[in-house]
Amino acid sequence: MLLAVLMSLGSGAAQAEPAFARLYKQQYGYTPSCNACHKDGGGTPVNGYGQQYKDAGMTLAAFGTIAGLDGDGDGFANDAESRARANPGDARSTPDNKGDWLDTASLIPREVQAAFPGVRAYLPRDAVLTDADIARARSMGAELSRDDENTIYIPLENQRPVGTALIFPVAHGDKTFFLLMTTDRQLRITGVVPLNTNQVPAAARAELYRGYTGVALDALPAAQGEGLAADIARAVKNAGTLVYVRLKGA
Repeated sequence: MLLAVLMSLGSGAAQAEPAFARLYKQQYGYTPSCNACHKDGGGTPVNGYGQQYKDAGMTLAAFGTIAGLDGDGDGFANDAESRARANPGDARSTPDNKGDWLDTASLIPREVQAAFPGVRAYLPRDAVLTDADIARARSMGAELSRDDENTIYIPLENQRPVGTALIFPVAHGDKTFFLLMTTDRQLRITGVVPLNTNQVPAAARAELYRGYTGVALDALPAAQGEGLAADIARAVKNAGTLVYVRLKGA
């Protein structure tokens, strides 16, 4: 049961954060929304601030490198906005008018909310991979690295988890698109849905994803061959294994 799995998580693992959010909190003292560096929430392409952070090396020192830049073009420097708890990646959020980017609802991607209609509460669990996680994933046929660290969204009804959701990228040649994977509370896939497929229009075809419904995360097959279907299979295998090892293995 997912409830038992979550209760078994240690407090350190439960509060862990992916690299950007963890370093941002270290620099500025609070956890940002994924809207800080993504155009439309987690799993979408990076915005101007996110690109600046990426270009600066994606380290703690990168925040200092881009401190005086203006990633969202609103006339306020990145560092000034972050210290004022405004969103440095959104021109609509300024030190004088911060907006709701740090509200709980803004922390949950709208695609995730749409996948669980009626759910009003979520428990984000950000997955940082340990060496043991990576080794366990490899034993399950998945190749994970710390670049795969992500946020697992857990919808709650009556304070009990009813499933999970994860948004993750798929690399196809030199292009990238995103998928949303949802599960039930037994960690069986309830859907894999393509997002942001403009770079790879063929990735929007529903038949590429139907076979995943009902498959347990620890029973996902490894990718075979080359091409779009193989790239999707590889990404789904890695994403499913990430969720499994972080929830079941914690």
